[in-house]
Amino acid sequence: MSKKKGFGPYLGITFLIGFGFFTMGLMDPLYDNYVTIFLSRYIQKMSLVGFLMTIDNILAIFLIPIVSAWSDRTHTRIGRRMPYILVLLPLTALLFGAIPYAAGVSLAVLLTTLILLNVTKQSVRGPIVALMPDTIPADYRSEANGVINTMGGIASIVGTVGLARLMDLDTVLPLLGATKDRLPFPLAGIFVVLAVILLAIFIREKKQDASEEQEQKAPILESFRNVAAQKDKSALYILISLFLWFMGYQGVLPFIGKYSVDVLKTSTGTAALASGMVGIAYAIFAIPSGYVAHRIGRKKTIRASLLVISILTAILFVHPWITAGLSGSLKLGTFWAIMFLFGIFWVSIITNSFPMLWQMAEWGTIGIYTGLYYTASQAAAILAPILTGLIIDIFGYPGIFLFCTICMLCARFVMGKVTKGEPMENLSSEEK
Repeated sequence: MSKKKGFGPYLGITFLIGFGFFTMGLMDPLYDNYVTIFLSRYIQKMSLVGFLMTIDNILAIFLIPIVSAWSDRTHTRIGRRMPYILVLLPLTALLFGAIPYAAGVSLAVLLTTLILLNVTKQSVRGPIVALMPDTIPADYRSEANGVINTMGGIASIVGTVGLARLMDLDTVLPLLGATKDRLPFPLAGIFVVLAVILLAIFIREKKQDASEEQEQKAPILESFRNVAAQKDKSALYILISLFLWFMGYQGVLPFIGKYSVDVLKTSTGTAALASGMVGIAYAIFAIPSGYVAHRIGRKKTIRASLLVISILTAILFVHPWITAGLSGSLKLGTFWAIMFLFGIFWVSIITNSFPMLWQMAEWGTIGIYTGLYYTASQAAAILAPILTGLIIDIFGYPGIFLFCTICMLCARFVMGKVTKGEPMENLSSEEK
């Protein structure tokens, strides 16, 4: 693919693929902000709530790599990713909409719904993510990932700034029944179904040629071993780094809504707005962050962003004390402002880390690398909420921000060892 064409010809298809990411960006913040609140109706210990919040991550660490690799090896008339998307996403929408209703029945029904939801949701995540590198040449994946993260950011805004406010709406609707602390979830499910329809209508997967199909037939476990055995350890260092930065992020994220209610004294409908600030930053800065990385390098962009986030979370650690003399609205406003800044630099990390791994992949291993990414990130997401829930129980909420600072600084150090994955590599051959 000629470099002179630039990213422009791929912009439209990238936005269409982004509807798959839109579904995740819509569901994830609502899940993280409110499932902790639903669980805390039955459970008092935050460490146990934190453990139960890892259900999705425990399933993800197994399902995402396996289903991603399966999709690498799938051959159908509509492609290798779309069969998984068309079956699993509608089921995910149905189960997601049922969460608050299950929470109103019993803890057992809630947990059963969460497990079933995450079986479908985590199974479909890998094929959704792998659609983009299947379609976009390697040199433009930072820009493409910026577009896709913009879609995720818009979805996060819709969920946290728009739909979440409806948690406070107290009325009765046909079919849905009482809406108080429920309505955003079935509405989000409807949005997910609409996204599936758009993907089914507009996305046509690229066809493999004969050589690509032959390469794709390598056994799954052998592909994993080949990745681990590479002489250049850049992929390994990226995976370690992203494990560390997701440890920091996932250690804070599940408790932001509860922190807002317990410490900042917001309503449940307003609790998600802190995450909404991150979503707004995502939508505004995801695309620019891809272009910045193309210009100055992905590694530099990521390391600078990790440093800034470590400073921001250190400020959040002392936020309760430095804002002690301010009114409640000013405390909340400064917290939201810091979360907005956090989102700017977090999206710069996420936008550029995935393309660094994809840069090292071949056609037949894109799903494998996607699975490795999620193996590392979900392993962090399993461990982090348990640790930070324990930190809250012992030291209170500020401790989770200090934990995040330490994780980000460690990730920055390891990221310094990466030597591959920049956008200008491998231009002598056909784009991956």
